[in-house]
Amino acid sequence: MSGLTPMMQQYQQIKAAYPDTLLFYRLGDFYELFFEDAQVASRELEITLTGRNCGKEERAPMCGVPHHSAQGYIDRLIRKGYKVAICEQTEDPAMATGIVRREVVRVITPGTVTDSSLLDEKQNHYLAAITLTGSKWALAFADLSTGEMSVMIQSEESTVETLLNELGRIRPGEILADAVNDTTLNNEDAASPLQRLHKWSQGAGIFLTDARSYREMALSDKTYERLYRQFQRPETIAVLEQLSDKAIETLAVLYEYIESTQKRTLEHFTHIQLLVHQKTMVLDLHTRQNLELTETLRDKQRKGTLLWVLDKTKTAMGGRMLRRWVEEPLLDATAINQRLEAVTYFLDHPLIRQDIRKLLQSVYDLERLIGKISFQTANPRDLLALKQTLINIAQVQNRLGSSTGSQLIDQQMGLVDPKETLIDLLDKSIHEEAPLQIKDGGVIKEGYHQEIDELRSAAKEGKQWIATYEKNERDATGIKNLKTGFNRVFGYYIEVTKSNVQLIPEYYQRKQTLANCERYITDPLKDLEAKILGAEEKAFLLESRVFSDIRDVLKTHIADLQQTGRAISTIDAIAALAETAFQNRYQCPKVENHSGITIRNGRHPVVEKTLQHHQFVPNDTTINQQQRFIHLITGPNMAGKSTYMRQVALIVLMAQMGSYVPADAAHIGVVDRVFTRIGASDDLSQGQSTFMVEMSEVSSILRSATHRSLIILDEVGRGTSTYDGLSIAWSVIDYLHENIGAKTLFSTHYHELTELEETFAGVANYRVAVKEKSHEVIFLRKVIEGTSDKSYGIQVAKLAGLPEEVLEEAKAILNVLENRFDASQPPISIFEKRQECVKVKAPASQILPQVHPLPQHTRNSQIHYKKLKNYLGSIQDLDVMTMTPLEALNKLYELQKESINLLENTLSDQEEQNKSIRIP
Repeated sequence: MSGLTPMMQQYQQIKAAYPDTLLFYRLGDFYELFFEDAQVASRELEITLTGRNCGKEERAPMCGVPHHSAQGYIDRLIRKGYKVAICEQTEDPAMATGIVRREVVRVITPGTVTDSSLLDEKQNHYLAAITLTGSKWALAFADLSTGEMSVMIQSEESTVETLLNELGRIRPGEILADAVNDTTLNNEDAASPLQRLHKWSQGAGIFLTDARSYREMALSDKTYERLYRQFQRPETIAVLEQLSDKAIETLAVLYEYIESTQKRTLEHFTHIQLLVHQKTMVLDLHTRQNLELTETLRDKQRKGTLLWVLDKTKTAMGGRMLRRWVEEPLLDATAINQRLEAVTYFLDHPLIRQDIRKLLQSVYDLERLIGKISFQTANPRDLLALKQTLINIAQVQNRLGSSTGSQLIDQQMGLVDPKETLIDLLDKSIHEEAPLQIKDGGVIKEGYHQEIDELRSAAKEGKQWIATYEKNERDATGIKNLKTGFNRVFGYYIEVTKSNVQLIPEYYQRKQTLANCERYITDPLKDLEAKILGAEEKAFLLESRVFSDIRDVLKTHIADLQQTGRAISTIDAIAALAETAFQNRYQCPKVENHSGITIRNGRHPVVEKTLQHHQFVPNDTTINQQQRFIHLITGPNMAGKSTYMRQVALIVLMAQMGSYVPADAAHIGVVDRVFTRIGASDDLSQGQSTFMVEMSEVSSILRSATHRSLIILDEVGRGTSTYDGLSIAWSVIDYLHENIGAKTLFSTHYHELTELEETFAGVANYRVAVKEKSHEVIFLRKVIEGTSDKSYGIQVAKLAGLPEEVLEEAKAILNVLENRFDASQPPISIFEKRQECVKVKAPASQILPQVHPLPQHTRNSQIHYKKLKNYLGSIQDLDVMTMTPLEALNKLYELQKESINLLENTLSDQEEQNKSIRIP
């Protein structure tokens, strides 16, 4: 430090306090970065890297950006996951003695972004804090742009999986957690909560910040007291009193981090929402992804999702509210029916719905406007937007009236306060054509502030004032050649020739004597000079103070404005659901606390919307919780099994979020969870194969589901060998039937599973109807009772465009495989069958290669298959409920020996077959 220049010493001191940030150091009209920060910024922003003498022999690497355009560069760095500290000059350079004082005025991180260019207007941007102690955890999160803060209480059944699911729902930009940069992290148990959080956040592209230092500050710096001072509303104090010490500590860390990075007032944080999962449905990550609720699986886009279909909101805050409803369906039938009743009101009153939606179109994002006001970043046009918003909210209130007959709508409108006094204040004070920035002037309306009006007049009409004063003085003194002038030494003056000196009044003060004239000043002239000189600059400074005073007045109404914003966003979401229902012919579901699901002519909301040249084929669904609650669905690929199962899940979720549904009628019993296992993919980041991912998801479902759940399982077991997969699928159905009793849709290509309908009273067979015509298959998309005896894989392959030669050979091989275990057919090898197929389709002149036939050992396979069938039948016939423990052990020993013999015989036969294969 001793070898550095004073400026670089100041830079290093400030940088030492913010080591994990890129320091934007203000020098004149530029923000400069030095040393490693400069190298990083030069690379990431693609700007020139230069250097600066810093007092040592070597030059410090340096790069910079203009302060007036810095926001764009900062945004790019934040998107890449960097933190940026803004260091400003905090004293006037003209008044400074020595180096100008500088301080960091704000730290911008991936979770504390408030700039609108980085935010999705219809999605919250959260900063989250986590406390992890073993399997115990606490979660708090906040949106700085809106002032929302929430805390989640861990229930007895909550696990780390629950925490990850919640993080997947809110998708924070940044997570505060202890030891995230610990070098020992990679050596920890892969299943530890911290390790799982670390891997999950990396896969999700979420920035992790080590919270240990902030936790120390929270515990030692009376953050708890500040927390209670910040949230003084009685209902918020009541929430704090319900929290555990761990939850309070997590909130304190979150608050400490926000306060230390923002370095400004946080008035818009007025309440804390307590998340209780007994009121809303928990949707795990896989279910949210598989059902494509808010983003598509393939390209992570909004188009093609359930939210894309439903979101007809007119305001940004209404869009965020509807998104929360999609991700958090309700569990209470009363609350669900209140929303449905509200949607019905808007459907039954189309003119009111149209008027409300038209008014809402001119309502700006009130929640984020309040955030700007709190942070003192609201510009003049933001205040004009606030005025227009409050005017339109008042009109919404008048249009709906005080009693609509809908309990939810009336309740929300009772919370609305359009603040007529604020409308009046903003109308009188802010000019309708105010510029974007206060520094451009012309913000305060004429007539609002007398001194500003005078300063503006001085700036615009100063010359006229001096000319008028000069004329008045001529008339008063009788000196016809009296004139006014100006110089830089003593400003405005009155000049009189020496021949008229005797006419000078006593109140004239001599200022300068020249050869032919005398120059004087007067007090009135100096008053005019004071108004004229620097009038524009003074007007700007005074405008800035008055504008800040207006923002301070608005701050006192933040809590009420937030309440109004939440109510209006609810009205917007309800009206949007009504508009969607009207446009798409949705019907009101009947939602009750019973256990069944009945859907008549249900449709997939997204697929139906994307079909352009075809009409969607609807399907009925009846799931009786007491009987036939597991639907085993067979049918060919591409026939619509997955679409059908997804549509049932989506209809249930839509009903429980309070939306009309795509069906002619629906009677929905409230489900506590929806689980899905659809699709197959490797998880390379976790080192898991397709089958491992599948089994992990099924395992999680079987551990978490209850008899009130809805489970969607698509082709469980297909990721491994046929017999392994069949066995797993069989046992999963057995477990669901005997131990859980959940409503289940289970699609499969294992036709052997259809025999379970005869074994389990709760299993019912369904199939997707197809029509065969001239060796082709037509998908009818209709789900009917019964079983499918074919998978039609070759026909589907033909539709996909496989070469004809491949299809013909596939048919030949399929015939062989189908006959291998058919005792009525003579045994024949695959190569022999292939030879026959080739002879049939080959030209007469073509000489076919000789294929040596395989030994006639296929009969052995047939015998093994019969033994296997008898073996499985003996297991099925066991009456385990009447067996003694000793009998059970003996029987288990016998079955084990028999299974080993079957396996050895099968492997021996397979080995013999492999040896006999000779390729020509």
